Amino acid sequence: MKEEKRFETRVIHEGYTSSQHFDSLAPPLYQTSTYTFANAKQGENRFAGEEEGYIYSRLGNPTVSILEDRMASLEGGEAALAFGSGMAAVSAVLFSLVKSGDHILCSQGVYGCTFGLLQLLQEKFSIQHDFSSMSTEDEIRNKITDQTSCIYVETPINPTMQLIDLELVVKVAREKGIPVVVDNTFCSPYLQRPLELGCDIVIHSATKYIGGHGDVVAGLIVGSREKIAEIRMTTQKDIGGIISPFDAWLLLRGLKTLAVRMDRHCDSAEKIAVLLAEHPAVETVIYPGHSDHPQHEVMKKQMKKAGGMISFTIKGSKEEAQQLMDDLEMIKIAVSLGDAETLIQHPATMTHSVVPEESRKSMGIGDTLLRLSVGLEAPDDIWDDLAQALNKAFVKSAL
Repeated sequence: MKEEKRFETRVIHEGYTSSQHFDSLAPPLYQTSTYTFANAKQGENRFAGEEEGYIYSRLGNPTVSILEDRMASLEGGEAALAFGSGMAAVSAVLFSLVKSGDHILCSQGVYGCTFGLLQLLQEKFSIQHDFSSMSTEDEIRNKITDQTSCIYVETPINPTMQLIDLELVVKVAREKGIPVVVDNTFCSPYLQRPLELGCDIVIHSATKYIGGHGDVVAGLIVGSREKIAEIRMTTQKDIGGIISPFDAWLLLRGLKTLAVRMDRHCDSAEKIAVLLAEHPAVETVIYPGHSDHPQHEVMKKQMKKAGGMISFTIKGSKEEAQQLMDDLEMIKIAVSLGDAETLIQHPATMTHSVVPEESRKSMGIGDTLLRLSVGLEAPDDIWDDLAQALNKAFVKSAL
């Protein structure tokens, strides 16, 4: 039996055999919309599912297939499916799991556009949702209804950096026969693999750490072969949120350095989080790697490292938080994450502005909360930029 290679090797080689592609070292970009058949019977057989082969790039593409095979291996799943955006992936998964009148139980806090999708499902299709901290088995059980068709979890939660104990959620979900969906964007499969903890479907905004270079918008899901095939031939095929071959090629290129990048992101974030906590202009730092984080033990149990994302609040007002961002020189104000560049954003007015104020505050998203995606620059240079902006904020607050 062939021994499975380690993660750092599979992220470079899995799903690709160069001899099947004219010995090209890099996976080729199959930039085609459709495929020819040797004869009419072959076309009939492929449409009937009686013969393997490509038909039309909305249904499958060789470059995309390499990406999907690689991601399935990295997440420990049977199959994967690539989409044109993270939200195309989220919506495809939810559409496949719910129908009118159903109920979705969500972690206490989700990405702003996921919140918007939940609102749309409620308004147009009477699909209800509730939020839960999911901190205990009883709390989860009490939130589940007879109509609950899936449990949707972000961990770490964007942008509050709270964690959900996935094994605890899975235990309750199995009792009720409810599938568990996990948005794993903040971790990537290098840091956390929810399927190995018993979850059913993993979602990624591949725009972030999977791509890693800020040059592609894409989404990915991983799960059982049966479920992925169902989503491919129904929700994705008929709604059409597919990825382009070129974007799949960019993700394959980015994936090769995922392990190296994630180690750097995490190591730098750990240093920056400590320094932020020591600065007098900073009120709180929320980083799973800190021992005072409320779910620090959960992080140690289900994550390899604490991640490259930090949230923190400053002493002052919304205007002072925004001024701090304006005072930064190297760090960019932008709403993505996982790029080589360090990025900062103000969730209350940016990524989560669609969430009503009362709901935002109940999620822990206040006006002085900032989210920092620690990049690949020298950590001392990242801190120097943060420090000079924080020093200005501290002087102004002292006046």
